[in-house]
Amino acid sequence: MAKKQSKQTFLLVSLSEEKTKKLANVITSASARKILDYLATKGEDDEVTETQISKDLKLPLSTVHYNLQQLQAGNLVDVDEFHYSKKGKEVNHYKLANKYIIIAPSAPTQTIRDRLKSLLPVALLAAGAAALIQVFSRLSQPSFNSFSLGAAQKSAVPLANEAIQDASASSAAAAQPLVEEVAAKAVARIADQAPIVADYASQAASTAQQTSSIFSNIALWFIIGAVFALIAYLIIEKIRKRD
Repeated sequence: MAKKQSKQTFLLVSLSEEKTKKLANVITSASARKILDYLATKGEDDEVTETQISKDLKLPLSTVHYNLQQLQAGNLVDVDEFHYSKKGKEVNHYKLANKYIIIAPSAPTQTIRDRLKSLLPVALLAAGAAALIQVFSRLSQPSFNSFSLGAAQKSAVPLANEAIQDASASSAAAAQPLVEEVAAKAVARIADQAPIVADYASQAASTAQQTSSIFSNIALWFIIGAVFALIAYLIIEKIRKRD
């Protein structure tokens, strides 16, 4: 003969739990109450089986079996011991669990408004981060736009220096024709450099536009990711509350 010990000495239930409804249904059953009253008259050494309960209470064996299963699921009845029948089948011995039933008040459920209030700081933080990304992207554009002006200045300065050196090396008598020749030469070289400068400016504008688009997309995807994370958090919390 073997024993199955029960460790808990009390049964804690909440009015909002599904287990409480099942427990109430079991207690309101007339057959279940008869079985509980019958087990209350038995001592620790009595071997109370389903067959004995069915015989003494004059209840169908199937009814006794069903109600004992429900009482055991509600932790009102324990299987204290068991033995093996002649056919080798395990036969349980039942007794009262002798547990105190403690009904805890149901905790107030958190409303959707309360949850949104708790998530408001996170939402504001995400919006602030997205705004900083957008501001940074706009501030970075002037540096790219000034690239074309810098390129033009770098191209014009060497030409002007060369004109000054050529003019100083010539005699005073030939200064006027030489200056005109050097000026024409400088104008021609600047005209030759104009397509290169324009190409630099075009590339700089394209780079600035691409960079601005990238930063704008980063801000947009950051907001989308933050919203998705908040929605996922609410769904997970709702699933946990159900469990």
